Amino acid sequence: MPTTGEKPGKGEYTCDNCGQVVVLDDDTDTMPPCPKCNGTGAKPGTTPETCSKCGGKGQVVYSQQSLFGMVQNVQTCPDCHGTGKIIREKCPDCAGTGYISSKKKISVKIPAGIDDGQSVRIRDKGEPGVNGGPRGDLLVQVTVSRHPIFQRQDVHIFSTVPISFAQAALGADIRIKTVDGEVIYNVKPGTKTDTKVRLKGKGVPSLRNPQVRGDHYVTLVIQTPEKLSHEAKEALRKFDELAGNTLNQAGKNDGEKEKPEKKKKGFMDKVKEAFDD
Repeated sequence: MPTTGEKPGKGEYTCDNCGQVVVLDDDTDTMPPCPKCNGTGAKPGTTPETCSKCGGKGQVVYSQQSLFGMVQNVQTCPDCHGTGKIIREKCPDCAGTGYISSKKKISVKIPAGIDDGQSVRIRDKGEPGVNGGPRGDLLVQVTVSRHPIFQRQDVHIFSTVPISFAQAALGADIRIKTVDGEVIYNVKPGTKTDTKVRLKGKGVPSLRNPQVRGDHYVTLVIQTPEKLSHEAKEALRKFDELAGNTLNQAGKNDGEKEKPEKKKKGFMDKVKEAFDD
């Protein structure tokens, strides 16, 4: 629960200690003190006493003799810890602090480009200060969840996009998903699988300079169809015949061995045969 005098905004706040609900009707309303001790930190029916050691000043002066004469040191009072008051019987709800705590949900603005493990600082939302001092800050550590499509490295984004054999061979316009939405990319004819393309300025913004962004690198992977219709298979066979008949290369090399061509006889071979006869 916010401390006394703070303006946490309109809403209901429940004390963690006594369970009492405090309702603020306007954003300008201030948080009231602990309902039991009224902000004094003392048990109901009692009041804080003036510290006898420092006389309510919160500081004590120690004198010490040195070679240069008498030296005085001013230190925080060890009994009242600088408050000037001693609480003999502390309030059971606030434990003598004068404030009560509770849980509250707040909205946090996450800056673009923040990475896993980094923190967002929220001013004046930390623990209350000592002896009426200002509140500290709240540090919210960010955990970035994994994305099913994108992978991040520094300010760059990486992803994989499947394309068909026809798109790779003939070229086509495809849609690629980015953090800014879909973009149209023209696949060049004859693109090979695992070809990497760069989408400039489609990466993560820099925390130091939001105007500077990384790139998005896309790997194009040719997908092999698993289920083909009869017509599609025939069309592929026709294409293979026109492209070099690669489907029948193994059969030609093993089962259909070509007969060696018969060497033509020359003039000297014919003369030799005549003498042999």
